[in-house]
Amino acid sequence: MPDLKSIQTEVDACYLYSKLAENEEDKNVADIFQQMSDIEKKHAEAFLKKTNLPADKMPSPSFRARTLNRIGKIFGYDYVLGVLMDTEKSLSNSILIAKKKTNQPLTGSEVNHVKVLRNIIEQSQVSGSTIARFESRHKSVGGNALRAAVLGGNDGLVSNFSLVMGVAGATQGGNGVLLAGLAGLLAGALSMALGEWISVKSSQELYENQMAIEMEELETSPENELKELELIYKAKGIPSEQASKMAAAIINNKEHAHELLVKEELGINAEELKGSAFEAALYSFFLFAIGAIIPVFPFMFLSGNKAILLSAAASAAGLFIIGAAITLFTGRSIWFSGFRQVIFGLAAAAITFGIGRLIGVSVAG
Repeated sequence: MPDLKSIQTEVDACYLYSKLAENEEDKNVADIFQQMSDIEKKHAEAFLKKTNLPADKMPSPSFRARTLNRIGKIFGYDYVLGVLMDTEKSLSNSILIAKKKTNQPLTGSEVNHVKVLRNIIEQSQVSGSTIARFESRHKSVGGNALRAAVLGGNDGLVSNFSLVMGVAGATQGGNGVLLAGLAGLLAGALSMALGEWISVKSSQELYENQMAIEMEELETSPENELKELELIYKAKGIPSEQASKMAAAIINNKEHAHELLVKEELGINAEELKGSAFEAALYSFFLFAIGAIIPVFPFMFLSGNKAILLSAAASAAGLFIIGAAITLFTGRSIWFSGFRQVIFGLAAAAITFGIGRLIGVSVAG
């Protein structure tokens, strides 16, 4: 029997899809979102009925859902779509895992939340270019960008907090802590930025090389590429004769054929190659720096035990906020995720502080 958490999930999905529909400029895509909202509402009503609760007990959208809506208003609703789709995939995976553990048969309905959107798209009057734009948005724009922001800040905070506490333990919170903290901030942020730049740039260069090879194959051996197109369509369940006709029609348009082969054979989305490696590096630098400055800030004005305690308190608050932000993706309790993050962060800092104290004592002695 569905529990209240399941009902809340459906209510939140209904609410968020309706907000996506309200803020979508493309009428056809907006209609898709509204249909999804209606479906989720029916799911919530059905779950409520199964629990024998009256209709007036239907919960309101949660704080998490309202927060995602506020994020959509500020940063754009592509972010909301990405998080929403990631959440639905996670829910589907959870259902599959639970059924496997209890040896329950799989019916195919476990991934309905993910499949429904695909079915609506295929049945709606939506152009190919709109579908491509829509898919690229929910695959890469939303959840990943928000997740990168949260994790980038977390990396900066936890690593520099541990470094600052280690030096503070060795120096009793002396002036060296500020220098070490600022050095850790710059070193970590630059390392993150360089790593992100190399990652994005190398991926782009690899994909561009693969795409160039695919174009060369298309120009020098079109008959082999024609066969590949036929196989791609057959793999999608299209009858052999129809697949041959479709492949023959597409091979005459070299650009279209190349785009299809790159996407289906290599799994490369050309839209994802347009991102700037420099912008990604800058983004990583600032996200890491924002988290890393928190434990350092008190040492700019204070020293000794007061600075250490204030740094620990500020870092604990930052860790709780990061843990709470993670619930945007997981749907877990804010208090659970927040305090879990605080415990882990403080434990790491306590270990480095203890090691620093031992080193400081041994050096002094």
